[in-house]
Amino acid sequence: MKFTLSWLKDHLETDASLDDILYALTDLGLEVEGVENPAERLAEFTIGKVVHAEKHPDADKLRVCQVETDAGKTQIICGAPNAREGITVVVAKPGVYVPGIDTTIGVGKIRGIESYGMMCSEREMELSDEHDGIIELPSGEVGDRFVDWLAENDPAKVDTVIEIAITPNRPDALGVRGIARDLAARGLGTLKARDTDPIKGTFPCPINVLIDADTLDQAPVFYGRVVRGVKNGPSPAWLQDCLKAIGLRPISTLVDITNFFTYDRNRPLHVFDADKVAGNALRVHRAAGGETFKALDEKEYTLVEGMTAISDANGVESLAG
Repeated sequence: MKFTLSWLKDHLETDASLDDILYALTDLGLEVEGVENPAERLAEFTIGKVVHAEKHPDADKLRVCQVETDAGKTQIICGAPNAREGITVVVAKPGVYVPGIDTTIGVGKIRGIESYGMMCSEREMELSDEHDGIIELPSGEVGDRFVDWLAENDPAKVDTVIEIAITPNRPDALGVRGIARDLAARGLGTLKARDTDPIKGTFPCPINVLIDADTLDQAPVFYGRVVRGVKNGPSPAWLQDCLKAIGLRPISTLVDITNFFTYDRNRPLHVFDADKVAGNALRVHRAAGGETFKALDEKEYTLVEGMTAISDANGVESLAG
């Protein structure tokens, strides 16, 4: 189970240090398997400013840039299409390890001209998959540490990720809310209120739900709600950052919000397109074994006998849980 420190603090009001939280988790039986602090791998990157840029005399796609850094004016050869005078950039000086390309930067010659560092893209720093150009910062002072700029302006990028082991007797800890509740009970803080007023339905549900009698022990209840007027698209940046931090790939608003609540509240969710539910009914049943269905990752899966499946008139649509 993975979660970020800020995600935990969305549920837990606490002044406890990271070390205190890690100790308490293990003491509660939630063994800490790993801690990833993105700030550590970014600690040596600094902020610079391109004060001059001109075309490389022997390469059409390269530019020779003069970059103001904490060490003074530095010459860097760059092939990014947005390398130009006036932009504020992230610099890896000689000796700095760049994780996205698994390389330690050195001094070298590129087409006969010396280069004393590198201006980085987000992918090269493992901040995102963006690699169409180098990072252009909207602010920042020359020589400041980039990680300090992130902590102030985009803290999700340097959020500590905690991974804990979950034993079969602790399903309550499969959600961040449950972990926060446990820590609060131990005295490490106060559980934040998350009460919401119920929203009454305004029209009948067009989808019937049936649970087979022999499946009631696995799925005693099925909750669903029809929402009209939904426009799907990319999810907001905060949600994408939250999912990417724990190793999930953002897909769309509807998929991402269900994945978020699966981890946030330990409530596995799935979105169905009501217009595409064949027969206007969903059946919750035990798989006979051998049925196949295509999941959201576009991969086809074969069900094992006894798995709890959710099907419409055309076949399996989803797995329960």
